[in-house]
Amino acid sequence: MYVKNQKFLILGVSKSGLAAAKFLLDSGATCFFYEEMNSEKISAAKREITSLGGREITAETVDSALEQTNALIISPGVPINHAVAVSAKAKGVRIIGELELGFISFTPPFIAVTGTNGKTTTVSLIDGILKKAGIDSRLVGNIGVPLTSEISGVGKDTVFVTEVSSFQLESVNAFCPHISCVLNISPDHLERHYSMENYIFLKKRIFFNQRESEYCVLNFDDRVVKGFYTEIKAKVLWVSVKEEVDGAYKKDGALYFKGEKLIDCEELPISGEHNEYNVLFAIAVAGIIGIDFNFISCALKEFKGVPFRNQFVAEKNGVIFVNDSKSTNTASAITAIRACREPVVLILGGSEKGESYDELFENIKNSTVKHVVLTGRSRRNMLISADKVGYQDITVCSDFDCAVKVAAMMAGNGDKVLLSPACASFDAFSSYAERGERFNKIVGELI
Repeated sequence: MYVKNQKFLILGVSKSGLAAAKFLLDSGATCFFYEEMNSEKISAAKREITSLGGREITAETVDSALEQTNALIISPGVPINHAVAVSAKAKGVRIIGELELGFISFTPPFIAVTGTNGKTTTVSLIDGILKKAGIDSRLVGNIGVPLTSEISGVGKDTVFVTEVSSFQLESVNAFCPHISCVLNISPDHLERHYSMENYIFLKKRIFFNQRESEYCVLNFDDRVVKGFYTEIKAKVLWVSVKEEVDGAYKKDGALYFKGEKLIDCEELPISGEHNEYNVLFAIAVAGIIGIDFNFISCALKEFKGVPFRNQFVAEKNGVIFVNDSKSTNTASAITAIRACREPVVLILGGSEKGESYDELFENIKNSTVKHVVLTGRSRRNMLISADKVGYQDITVCSDFDCAVKVAAMMAGNGDKVLLSPACASFDAFSSYAERGERFNKIVGELI
């Protein structure tokens, strides 16, 4: 559990309560304490805690303190049915003992991000904000850096920003991030997870072990994610580009956190509504941690995006080449297509993940895409979906290199060649990154 900048109420300040208070205050937490007993030893403990910055609570103010408290620390000599503990439980405040506090505070705090799309961009944004604020942040997980490779030598203030996939969530048991984020849910990896219901269940495992002193940030605008609220014990904050919510939101072309404006959307180096969601999640996480808004806005303005996610590659003869190799499902490709305003020659295809392509081609049919170049193992099923919706501007290529060259030939001045495959890469490449690097190399040779 991440205690810095959180608020605790200690019930009983004998030996354990005093030790807990000293630990919490030394760690940067706010510490209230409540004690009904009177003795010379208790009075000395109260004075010591007060001298370190603790605040004594009376019977008249204990309910008010509980309203602000992340967790109640109960001393061993205080029964669990004490009136303050009962009140804390009724208010949804986490109740733990000093032993549990020590145990769960031993490991560094984790910020964990899952969702179908946007994970890498979001964790990269969060990592950039933390580093800008001078926090020792380690970016790990599905982004390509194993957690165990970064554990050695970490300090108590190190924060692990963790991209978490559904594959990783299949095998978690005790994993409990201080802050979890669920960005969005759409069909993905159904060839492995068999059903949408199982895929959703796995995504929910990111918050299963969280309790009242942790936080979960959810997408208010995603119907599936919004429904997770009733299953979560952690404090929930929301993200929305459509409504003012308790959390981070968009209003009048600017991004806010809990009523405070941070940045105008036009100041962001990355564009598109999908990126506004990613930025809002990063803002919500930084706001929970208590990072100064100046650090947040500065880091956001400096963020240039992640490789192979709508990455500008080059321009030749008025044709722009964009690399979105990280688009490994149809929802991601649809997002990239909707963000385009210019005529597009789109490169699709790769290894399949059990998705239908009907919705993808419905969106293509009603977009600025003027031609599709198909390649990869998925090309047959993609052709079937294109025919079903009546889209016919298609060229089929047997291999990836050919597809890139044909797309470049078909694009004219003012057009965009967009690689957004809507599929995994394993039919021809070891990863989406290798596929993206190959695209960049071919484009480099063309110009």
